[in-house]
Amino acid sequence: MTDLTSLTLAEARKGLADKTFTSLELTDAHLSAMEAARALNAFVLETPDQARAMAREADGKIAKGDAGPLAGIPLGIKDLFATEGIRTTACSKILGDFKPPYESTVTKQLWRDGAVLLGKLNNDEFAMGSSNETSCFGPVVNPWRREGSNTTLVPGGSSGGSASAVAALLCMGATATDTGGSIRQPAAFTATVGIKPTYGRCSRWGIVAFASSLDQAGPIARSVRDCAMLLRSMAGHDPKDTTSVDIAVPNYEAAIGKSVKGMRIGIPREYRLDGMPAEIEKLWEAGAAWLKAAGAELVEVSLPHTKYALPAYYIVAPAEASSNLARYDGVRYGLREQGRNIIEMYENSRAEGFGAEVKRRVMIGTYVLSAGYYDAYYLRAQKVRTLIKKDFEDCFAKGVDAILTPATPSAAFGIGEKGGADPVEMYLNDIFTVTVNMAGLPGIAVPAGKDAQGLPLGLQLIGRPFDEETLFSLGEVIEQAAGRFTPVRWW
Repeated sequence: MTDLTSLTLAEARKGLADKTFTSLELTDAHLSAMEAARALNAFVLETPDQARAMAREADGKIAKGDAGPLAGIPLGIKDLFATEGIRTTACSKILGDFKPPYESTVTKQLWRDGAVLLGKLNNDEFAMGSSNETSCFGPVVNPWRREGSNTTLVPGGSSGGSASAVAALLCMGATATDTGGSIRQPAAFTATVGIKPTYGRCSRWGIVAFASSLDQAGPIARSVRDCAMLLRSMAGHDPKDTTSVDIAVPNYEAAIGKSVKGMRIGIPREYRLDGMPAEIEKLWEAGAAWLKAAGAELVEVSLPHTKYALPAYYIVAPAEASSNLARYDGVRYGLREQGRNIIEMYENSRAEGFGAEVKRRVMIGTYVLSAGYYDAYYLRAQKVRTLIKKDFEDCFAKGVDAILTPATPSAAFGIGEKGGADPVEMYLNDIFTVTVNMAGLPGIAVPAGKDAQGLPLGLQLIGRPFDEETLFSLGEVIEQAAGRFTPVRWW
């Protein structure tokens, strides 16, 4: 029998339906792979008993012909999603041993469709980071290495555990969240596929909040088709989330293999950055050529406010984080440090519970929201955000169906290599991705090639609001042309 962990989600679904193997066998294969790959630090909590129980239940439903669309498929869940009775920490000491008495809407829908929970995945603390080095459980290791080198690399962040686990064949897919690129950047760093859906497409209920107007859940998987399958289960209206949009969820899988002939693909001139590596430029040109060969038309477009996106994002996101993280005070749940009075107890709990990056962002956010600075910073950043959104609207109004850009300015870098002395150096990793969150648009990252050192590089496609289907069709063209890449096993 083929190694069960090397199957795509679509292949596993077929094998389960044909009764070639059982969900319990599939789950056990992944649990063994997880055990052998602890050096990657991708999982912060393994749930083998729960996984086997869910697999047996799925096998029973498959036998009765009562299987959901994801019946028996083993998944990893980012530690930002509340899982009922199972520790959920956002990878922060301040949540301690918190076990939520409720389930996030996204995970509830995955279990409704028959998926199996393997465990909780590592992420940057409160999703604040671009490298998965800020987690209180320690950094995640990328399963990829530079050719001829043993240097441990970051998997990207904040969904580094999700991307690393999928790339190392530890789970068939994973949930992730994206506030400024936290699905697409790790996907690009690990040769996996990740889609950030339109804001409002997936419910945020039960997901630990970072920046509420930017956060969006989405899947990371091994192929474009696998992502389409997962998103169909994850998406949908939820009355518990006021930002959740009440529109029908299409069958995303049906978009795979659809002709892209006649589609107009925008190439934004502002994404040609000074000092951009030649290999990123070359990859971008290759992606454009593949889409053109498939019948798409390429048009140069302008997104003039792109240069303001990163500074505006790093005002809006910390401001919302400062507001959202005020609830972590040591009173009702999580870590509590003693103090002589309630103020000191708050201060001690937060000082001990939050990591350095979270403290930095909370302080920035509190500053930009403070009296005398609100208008100068936060209000201006929101106005810039409106202009960024209008740039995209103008492009789409001219008949552009999607926009093609690089996903990241470089391949994965070494653990500890960036951001030590200058945090802005780390923030620059989000340069190609933050505009999509600021405008609330869908964006997909697809593996498209490798750099000179054999590390994966990805391309990003940005779509119209709620038109994820076009991104799946175009993403599959790139995937077919580039092929799929897997890391050489060393762990």
